[in-house]
This record gives sequence, structure tokens and C-alpha cells, in this order.
Amino acid sequence: MSECYFEAGEGLYHPTPNCRGPWDPNSLSGSVIVALLAFEIERIVASDEYMPARLTVDMYRLPDFSPIEIKTTLVRDGYRIKVIDAEFISGGQSMARATCQMLRKTENSPIKAWSPEPWDAPLPEDLPDTGLARMEGLRSRRLIEGEMGRYGPKKMWIRDDRNLVGDVPLSPWLRAVMVADLTNPWANSGDGGLGYINSDVSMYLHRLPCDEWLGMEVFNHHATDGVAIGNCYLYDREGQIGVTSVASLAQKRSTS
Repeated sequence: MSECYFEAGEGLYHPTPNCRGPWDPNSLSGSVIVALLAFEIERIVASDEYMPARLTVDMYRLPDFSPIEIKTTLVRDGYRIKVIDAEFISGGQSMARATCQMLRKTENSPIKAWSPEPWDAPLPEDLPDTGLARMEGLRSRRLIEGEMGRYGPKKMWIRDDRNLVGDVPLSPWLRAVMVADLTNPWANSGDGGLGYINSDVSMYLHRLPCDEWLGMEVFNHHATDGVAIGNCYLYDREGQIGVTSVASLAQKRSTS
């Protein structure tokens, strides 16, 4: 791992230049906003007995590089279900909030339910490294089909190559969280590039990824009156682990 996204100190998180987002050079990327909220949630309530089955993050302001405070609230501390909220505060203002639902692990039901066919894709080590144009040195990527900012089906493997906070290694859950925000540019881009900025991210998981590589496949995009939704399947090398979703607004990049 090379330089991290955030440094921690005195109860605050300090963004490094690696946090810069694509819409405005003075703002943070959605990926690190979502991930920092998840980092604090995991730090407080992580348990091997519970699965973080759903994470939803609302992003209603674009934070700049000011120090960040994360405030958490344990909403429900039940035996089978735990719910925790987290709020992202920067410059004295609330910028985003997250809700995570953690479900107690048990045995699967004996019923048989239909599932899609297994993902028929080559493994990441069998594909060339294609990187990400705005994230050189931050993420490794292996394209399977299509490309970000182009029209057509899209499938890829992706791996984060930096720690989120200081020298703390990325957990399996955080690895999944780190790619969830890419649902917007992956699902909502087309022949003219990306014209939508997402206002939220939701991720549903039935298990954690088995290693560093995450596969993403677009299975839906629709837009009406400037409001778009996008959805991706999320995989590891053993199969599908969950789905990601975003709601997005038509947007132009800042030229400042």
C-alpha cells in the first residue's frame, strides 16, 4: 500500500490529495466519503457474528478538504438485527449520512430459490491491467467488457491499492464499500461520457469478498427528467456477493 486517503488525528480525519473527486478539484470523491462512513461504522460495531448486509449513504453536499468528524448512533442493538447511523461533518456542516443494517449469521433456509447463472468471466490475473484514468496508482483494474464513459455492456475487476485511513489495512467489507460508488460512472456513463452525479449509494451483501479483487457488472440504467438510476452486480472470484445501486442527477463538471 502507498499513501492513504485519510490521516487520523485528534478525533478528526484529514483528507490527502488522493481523495480528490472528478466533479470539482476542490471536493472529495464519493468513493472516499462512503468508505470513511463505513470505516467508522465498522470500527464501532464490527463482529464476526454479524453480516453488514446493507449500507446506504445519502450524499447531499460536496465536502472540500477540511478536517472531517464522523458521528455515529447505535439505533438498534438487537440480537438478530443491529442498525447504526453515521454522519459525515466537514466545515461544521453535515455533508452525508449512512445507515448500516447488520444481520446475525445463522444457517441457510432449506428451501431452493432461483439464482442467476454463475458469472462467466476470466479471472483478473488472466487480463491486462487497464488502470483508471483519474486514479493512477490508486486502483488496479482489469476490463472484461466495455469501458467507463462508453455505450454498451460493462464488466470489470477492480482492486484498491491504498489504505483508507493511515496504516490500517482495508478489511474485506471496506474493499467492497470502496468500489460501491463506482456504480454511478460504471452504470450511468455512455457515448458522451458521464453526465450524472450520484446523490446516494446502496450496497447489499450476503457475504464478504474472499480476496482483494471485486468484479462489477452493470445490469441496469434508466433516466427520466434528469434523474437516473444505475445498478451493478458485485462479484469475487468465487461468485456473486451482492448488488449496488445509485440514484443520480444530471450534472456538468466544474471547470474551476
